[in-house]
Amino acid sequence: MAGVRALAIDRPRPSPFAKLLDLHWPLLLAIMAIASIGFLMLYSVAGGNLDPWAMRQMIRFGVGLCILVVFAMIDIKYWMAVAYPFYALTIVLLLVVQFAGRFGKGAERWIDLGIIQIQPSELVKLALVLALARFFHGRSFEDAVKLKSLIVPLGLIGLPVALVLMQPNLGTALILCFIGACILFVSGLRWWVIIAGLIAVGSALPIAWEFLHDYQKQRVYTFLDPESDPLGAGYNIMQSYIAMGSGGLFGKGFLGGTQSQLDFLPEKHTDFILPMLGEEFGFAGCCVLMGLYVLVVLIGLAISLGARSHFARITALGLTMNFLAYILINMAMVMGVIPVVGIPLPLVSYGGTAMLTVMMGFGILMSVHVHRQADLPRNTGWLL
Repeated sequence: MAGVRALAIDRPRPSPFAKLLDLHWPLLLAIMAIASIGFLMLYSVAGGNLDPWAMRQMIRFGVGLCILVVFAMIDIKYWMAVAYPFYALTIVLLLVVQFAGRFGKGAERWIDLGIIQIQPSELVKLALVLALARFFHGRSFEDAVKLKSLIVPLGLIGLPVALVLMQPNLGTALILCFIGACILFVSGLRWWVIIAGLIAVGSALPIAWEFLHDYQKQRVYTFLDPESDPLGAGYNIMQSYIAMGSGGLFGKGFLGGTQSQLDFLPEKHTDFILPMLGEEFGFAGCCVLMGLYVLVVLIGLAISLGARSHFARITALGLTMNFLAYILINMAMVMGVIPVVGIPLPLVSYGGTAMLTVMMGFGILMSVHVHRQADLPRNTGWLL
């Protein structure tokens, strides 16, 4: 415990009640507003019934809200202390998935514990943010930009990416790469290194193609020409186009979407919930949701800029970029900009682990805000 106590300069500790009052309430209200849109859409998906999706999602959000508040009360120095152990735990869970994971939708992604199911690929996103923030916190800006200093962070990024791709789960791998790239960039990574990395990735694509599964290759083919098989492989994206376009400016009205209510739109409660929103509430409804998302991202960036310690700044930025990656990939997917990769729309799509993981991330983000004045020394001994 001595190492943990050394992480922060002694200062009067605020009471739990003071911390509760110091929560970022505009952020909390924005989160609740987004989740409410999700409840509304899941109610509509079931034809005007709370079961089977809306009620479960409300319960999960309630649990997630409690987790958010609890996480916000935890001092930022403890998040720094558990960064590496948490990362190691998620790596172990990813390894367990390879041998005892539950198979679903073409991938082994869940660990079934009977009462609950854990999706380690969701938890590793938070763990990666904390681990990278912990690593760069202990290094000066000059040291962080040296090529030899990139070996460890690239390893921290590459290991979970490789394990997630083995499931296979391309969408989560993209998010992990996005998070890692953002943190490396703000930590001082030079432009020429970024360009060289992009060239290397582009050069490796033909090789990577040979390792893709048949269904993943089919997704790419469908992405390039969805109309070639509108009733088969291209069915999902074609119905998404129809639903989004038929909503017009103000939509067909709540419970009035034909593509969704007549079951033409697939996976409308998870991956393709945004086209359903567009059909029932039109472009205006989508703009309201996007506006709330933009507000949350801007608040997250403001929290990052307002934090005193380097660890807190990077953590807040990484968690915000994780949330943004969910949004960008899901939107690009349903609009046909990228192949379908199975990423939910955060706080709106139905899902247990994804909902709770997002709320955990917001809880840590709230902790950064509540403890924004905390001083964390750069030299932390046994914590590297």
